[in-house]
Amino acid sequence: MTALILNLLPTIELTDDQFFLLCQQNRDLQLERTAEGELIIMPPTGWESGNRNSRLTQRLGNWADADGTGLTFDSSTGFKLPNGANRSPDASWVRQERLEALKPDPAKFLPMAPDLSVELRSATDSLDTLQQKMQEYINNGVRLGWLIDQENQRVEIYRPNQAVEVLQSPTSLSGEDVMPGFKLDLAQILN
Repeated sequence: MTALILNLLPTIELTDDQFFLLCQQNRDLQLERTAEGELIIMPPTGWESGNRNSRLTQRLGNWADADGTGLTFDSSTGFKLPNGANRSPDASWVRQERLEALKPDPAKFLPMAPDLSVELRSATDSLDTLQQKMQEYINNGVRLGWLIDQENQRVEIYRPNQAVEVLQSPTSLSGEDVMPGFKLDLAQILN
């Protein structure tokens, strides 16, 4: 089952508070909102994708705990991007100093783009849609993005003002200058 997209405009224009409340009242649904106001309802993933995503978030979290310079977030975390979209990457990381400077309400969506954004393609995900989403992240301030495509055994790396880099069957990924010293072992995530 693929995502369901509801075109609400011009009939309904949800405010940020209304969208947040809608998400809170429908916790069993994963909802996102595009910059154009479309509501995206995503189905739960299958067990294999869920396991891969769990391993991805675990590895990011383990590193973040040891490093101490930022926090890791899972796929249930909402980010309010500068373009107005509400997105929930499969995994993400934000520098602690950015969070401290902003002092966001912990009960609400983070009003920022993460430093690292990761999308893990599941069997029902459209590659084109995920590529557009990754570009949206970069256009809104994400400094490093990884699109992990298990079906094609490749990773697309997104960086600001650079062409997308495609790696075929990599064994690991580097946090580069965004997360210095981080190396993501792709065993059990890509394979």
